[in-house]
Amino acid sequence: MKAFKAPRKSLGNLNAEAAAALITAAADVALVLDEGGVIRDAAFNSEDLAAQFSGQRWVNHPWANTVTEETRPKIEQMVAEAKVGDAPRWRQVNHVSSQGDSIPVLYAAVQVGSSSRLVAFGRDLRPVSALQQRLVAAQQAMERDYSRMRQVEARYRLLFEMSAEPVLIVDAPTHKVLEANGAARRVLGPALKRGAAASLSDLFAPESRSAVQAYLGSVRGAGRADDLRARLVDGGREVELAASLFRQDASTLFLVRLGLAGRDADGILLPRSKAKILKLIETGPDACAVTDPSGAIITCNIAMLEMAQMATEDQVRGESLGRWLGRQSIEFDVLLGNLKGRGPVRLFAAGLRGEYGARLDVEVSAASFRDGGDTCFGFLIRDVGMRATAAPAIGREMPRSVEQLTELIGRVPLKDLVREATDVIERMCIETALTLTNDNRASAAEMLGLSRQSLYVKLRRYNLGDLGADEAGRG
Repeated sequence: MKAFKAPRKSLGNLNAEAAAALITAAADVALVLDEGGVIRDAAFNSEDLAAQFSGQRWVNHPWANTVTEETRPKIEQMVAEAKVGDAPRWRQVNHVSSQGDSIPVLYAAVQVGSSSRLVAFGRDLRPVSALQQRLVAAQQAMERDYSRMRQVEARYRLLFEMSAEPVLIVDAPTHKVLEANGAARRVLGPALKRGAAASLSDLFAPESRSAVQAYLGSVRGAGRADDLRARLVDGGREVELAASLFRQDASTLFLVRLGLAGRDADGILLPRSKAKILKLIETGPDACAVTDPSGAIITCNIAMLEMAQMATEDQVRGESLGRWLGRQSIEFDVLLGNLKGRGPVRLFAAGLRGEYGARLDVEVSAASFRDGGDTCFGFLIRDVGMRATAAPAIGREMPRSVEQLTELIGRVPLKDLVREATDVIERMCIETALTLTNDNRASAAEMLGLSRQSLYVKLRRYNLGDLGADEAGRG
């Protein structure tokens, strides 16, 4: 500790009041102690700290009794060191506030001149503690974000490696191949050594190299270009080259996809395990159809042809799936609308009409997917006629409103129960139709076999939906 050089000259004659003011200003809390460690006076420079200890009596009580039990040895050490004149050492102790909270305070005790009085200077550590807590919270948040980033990177790395489509990462300025997934290594073979950087144009036959370089230049300049057909140097197979530009840190890179054309695509783009799944779909008992966004069939499996009573796939290709799927024309439109607006559809109950009059009860599950740059819809159709016939009616789960209706048995006459049951069923049917049509009331009325005016009357009767003034007046 380095003291003042000439305190008598620099500080002058300080009286007790001036010394007390200096001591109070030097700390958030200042305590005057006797040689036994008993508090004889106390001053607070922090109003917030003084409010925390309001109602507590510190004066004429041992200093050690104002702190928590585990920090009392620190108080005894500070008092003992101050009495023998040792250099003051700062120690943290914990007080208990009037509300029961633990308040950390950093203290140092010194002896005042030759008297037996000790002065303890305290600094409120709550701002430091709050700052430390925020720092710890920020570090934990950074660690969580870093962990999530690593997980995301691992997932995308796995997706890149397991993709059935050959994909290359190419440096845009030099056209060097930086990374290639497993499918690309299988297709390119010896022309691409794993881990070695090769020029992308070197992977193609000499007659295609200039076109590949011009294509990459167009993508880099315009951001996109039409797919390019080029021939590989190994085996001379023809591929469709599709490149897109992206930035990573300060680098500009190409994501290059190689689509094998014609027969070369069979058995190469898909691993054997995926080919087995396609074979199962092709020969499975459930009908499967792939359509464009308008519902026109692109391809279908054998089960779909059997349900539709058609002989070959050429007969159904280009036809709307709604020609066979749906008891009414509106049913397939509702299914398409839900698929476009809400995403995947599961277990949609519908009917299927064969070309020669056969009718089936079916469940439809559907989802959309991307094929290159085009959007396609996939439909999985299962015949549930046998299951619907064999299922007992009493095993179904009843809605809450029906359960409440059954509680009225014995309390009201049968004719009133029948009327209530009819209203409950009618309300449920209307709610279901509105849900299936995404609240399209014209479609819901057609599905229920009602006129729009009749539907509006029933909506007003059961207080379903918001009816405008024009709609309410149509009843």
